[in-house]
Amino acid sequence: MQDLKDKVAVVFAASGEIAGAVASSFARNGAKVYVTARNEAAAKSLAEKINAGSGNAEAAGSGHAEAAKVDAQNEPEIDSFLKKVVKDNGRLDIVFNGIGASYEEMGGRPPTTQATFEQFMAPMQKIVGSQFLTSRIAAKYMIQTRSAGTILLLTAALSKSKFPNLAGITAASCAVEGLTRVMAAEFGPDDIKVTCICSGALMETKRISGWIDAAAKQYGTPVEQMIAQYKAFDILKTGPTLNALGETAAFLASDAGIVLNSHIVDVDCGKLNVL
Repeated sequence: MQDLKDKVAVVFAASGEIAGAVASSFARNGAKVYVTARNEAAAKSLAEKINAGSGNAEAAGSGHAEAAKVDAQNEPEIDSFLKKVVKDNGRLDIVFNGIGASYEEMGGRPPTTQATFEQFMAPMQKIVGSQFLTSRIAAKYMIQTRSAGTILLLTAALSKSKFPNLAGITAASCAVEGLTRVMAAEFGPDDIKVTCICSGALMETKRISGWIDAAAKQYGTPVEQMIAQYKAFDILKTGPTLNALGETAAFLASDAGIVLNSHIVDVDCGKLNVL
């Protein structure tokens, strides 16, 4: 498919597995993709894989990609980079931010009565703050160039779950959803659509496997039992994959994706415990 042919896309936090899958899918669907991260080497490696069109479908694309070093929490860096993208291309069509918080950044999974204010606010500041910055700066340039673009945010299914000892990351997940709806209402008059991908646990990612391992150690529960408990709520026998999430992002960024503007799109193959 070439649903994004001639589109200009920027992916922030592209050193992460989800952002990498989204960038690859954008390229496979015809977009010119700028992949950015604080880790410039990781961004360059991803761009090389996309440009080579090698590897499996989940790791590489067949389109064109360029890499750059950008901190998705640094407003001047974001602004400067997007300004350059617009100068070079005359437009900005798609922005996706795949930023997340590691288990260590959250201070593990302390009970709410024991978590410090700093631990609670860490994912709020990193995740919500970064999504706020990249989205509003992108909107500014889309408005200036009349690009009628798409801004895609990312959140986690924790926003609709009831897991203990995850107050900060759960609150951050909910906040991203609220931010999506507000920005969709604000930017809509300029033909900019804003949509949020709500990802279920992607078992193939290092982040989820790390969370499961850490939780299993904390509660003295076998890893296999932790995985089985999560999968017990699956509606289908299959679960979400990186490749499926990437293709969903490409659809949402396409012209057809306009029907889901302002929506929170669950990518979890259906869960009995998620509304």
